[in-house]
Amino acid sequence: RTVMDWVAEDTAGAVPLAFTIFGASVAEQVAQVKHAESVGADWVILQPPMVGSYGAGEYIRFFGRVAEATTLPVAIQNAPAFMGRGLSAAEIADLVGQHPNIRAIKGEGPVTDIASVIAATGGRLPVFNGRAGLEMLDNFRIGCRGLILAPDCIDYAVAAYDAHRRGDTATAETTYAAMLPAVVATMQGVEHLICYGKRLYAARTGEDIQDRAPAMRPNDTGQEMVARMAASLGPLKRQ
Repeated sequence: RTVMDWVAEDTAGAVPLAFTIFGASVAEQVAQVKHAESVGADWVILQPPMVGSYGAGEYIRFFGRVAEATTLPVAIQNAPAFMGRGLSAAEIADLVGQHPNIRAIKGEGPVTDIASVIAATGGRLPVFNGRAGLEMLDNFRIGCRGLILAPDCIDYAVAAYDAHRRGDTATAETTYAAMLPAVVATMQGVEHLICYGKRLYAARTGEDIQDRAPAMRPNDTGQEMVARMAASLGPLKRQ
């Protein structure tokens, strides 16, 4: 089965369980993967080690060694603009060709870059994007299977995705346009997204904020921005 088979399943309300794996060494990531296996993960997403800066061959070997340590389906998170390290479309194609259980890519980049990844891998595996939903509908148009997003605007994102899937372009565009100012406002970098995206979600749900230090702290301008966006979007609609 592919990752998308798990995504499509809805047996007794079950949904697939995935863990993002991070760590500075192969051993550290393998240990996390083994823990994910032990608690019932359906697949894992590997991030590059956030130490040093190496050539593509080193990252390919790193991901390959971690992937070989599990029978779970594996996805690779490729976010060079945010993480300062990553692989080109051709290098990703090389990696997935060597390791058959690498079955998905989580890209974090412009739609033009993601299109190159889809072309380089020949449609052999699902490619997702993120970036809080920037260029969401264009990602679908080029063949992305979906987006992996934070929850602050997830109700609007799901509604736009569903409208796109059923061919209702007008509704998809209108729904996406409603969430886009919040997406642009929060997606100014990873730390910015964590700080203000978390607060937007909390403002829409009434939940408390729990920062994990070290973390970016909001200023008055950001807090006012979050309040406006939350008022515009309204309470988060539960699916």
